[in-house]
Amino acid sequence: MFKNSTLYTPETTLMHIRNDMSICQSDYPIDWYQEDFIPYAQEYLALPDRKLTTISAWMTPYLKKAQDHFGKRLLLLAHYYMGGEIVRLVEQFGGLIGDSYQLALMAAEHPERSIIIESAVHFMAESISILAHENQQVYITNPKSGCTMEMLAKDFMVEPAFLDLNERYGAENILPVCYMNTSGRVKAMTGAQGGAVCTSSNVKKIFQWAQKQNKKILFIPDQHMGENVAYWLGIKNLAYWPGGTAGAQYSLANQDKQTLKQFDDAQLILFSSQCAVHTHYQPEMCEYWHSQGYTTIVHPECRNSVIKIAQHSGSTAFIWDYVVHDRAQTKRYAIGTENHMVENLKQYCKGLGIEVINLAEAPKKENEKGIGCGCATMSRNDPPHLVALVDLLRQGKTMAYNEVKAGDVVNEFTGSRNRLSQQEQQWVIDNAKKSLQMMINITEDRI
Repeated sequence: MFKNSTLYTPETTLMHIRNDMSICQSDYPIDWYQEDFIPYAQEYLALPDRKLTTISAWMTPYLKKAQDHFGKRLLLLAHYYMGGEIVRLVEQFGGLIGDSYQLALMAAEHPERSIIIESAVHFMAESISILAHENQQVYITNPKSGCTMEMLAKDFMVEPAFLDLNERYGAENILPVCYMNTSGRVKAMTGAQGGAVCTSSNVKKIFQWAQKQNKKILFIPDQHMGENVAYWLGIKNLAYWPGGTAGAQYSLANQDKQTLKQFDDAQLILFSSQCAVHTHYQPEMCEYWHSQGYTTIVHPECRNSVIKIAQHSGSTAFIWDYVVHDRAQTKRYAIGTENHMVENLKQYCKGLGIEVINLAEAPKKENEKGIGCGCATMSRNDPPHLVALVDLLRQGKTMAYNEVKAGDVVNEFTGSRNRLSQQEQQWVIDNAKKSLQMMINITEDRI
């Protein structure tokens, strides 16, 4: 069952940090840090333990000095998938927590905040930067924080789909819809052809708009969310363009008649990259927790076989809202999404008498306990990265490597950044804004 509410106000988690709570991520080697971040990483690694109270006590003086220095100009942002210590400190110092839709709007909605620091993945920071005002600078604590789904849908991988489909059917008959989990370049390609961005919170509404345009819909990515929205809206005819480097090499000219007929008949063409975290969930996990009296809620990036069995599906904001308000009135929830989010929700709900567990903790064969899956790339925004960036900016350092511009491409392994010329950046901004603004207009019923 799909339940969707598009407008959420981010709630403060007011997490109660206990001394026995440990952070949900591993330490990184020193050579993973930027050179000027290493002293902060060394301080962090020298802490006696990884308990939240210890880490928060270390982080607080740095964030307090930055807040005193920048005042209202500073805005800290974090995604729901970040670890509890980041979430708690961001909130404590006046920052905001949100899903990808909420984060994208935060710079635009807070023009008085000129220094915006995001603890999340790169495509989210880039979307914030695209919609930001000219006086605002957007930074990411770790530019290597990519997204596995976005890494398999780079612009050079996606471009052949645009070119081939436009040639075969006419650009006027292809309507691209791209997920927020794409680069600014892909969002710009989408906007240049009259398409829209979507998020997990508004995907159904965006697709209902797209269906009314009476065109073939090209969805970039993800495969599972595309299959799910097709299931919800009764879209029967699908075709698949391979994700990753296979997508860059794929050509309709090399396909057999049967495959071409699938494309000719398709109402929806899916660019087939996926989220490694949400692909982890299986339908039998839902069945187990149902047998134990739990309400199951999963993210729309899960497989369609999971969506069909889970009792509810929605964005991170939807999941948070549904559980903390115990909308099922069961006080027992098994959640199928990123594990940091589930852990943060679990800690918050303890004080409410609501039990939260990760869907993947369903027992495996021979009574082996299952475990939740976290977003490893999101976790690269660890405490030393946030502390180092805010403190170095406070000292007046430019931190150009961490500043995010439209069209930037970062190698998630080496950290090297490819930056477009100003003219090329402007093309990305102008056209990515079109697709983002189309999403906003549809979501907020402006069209």
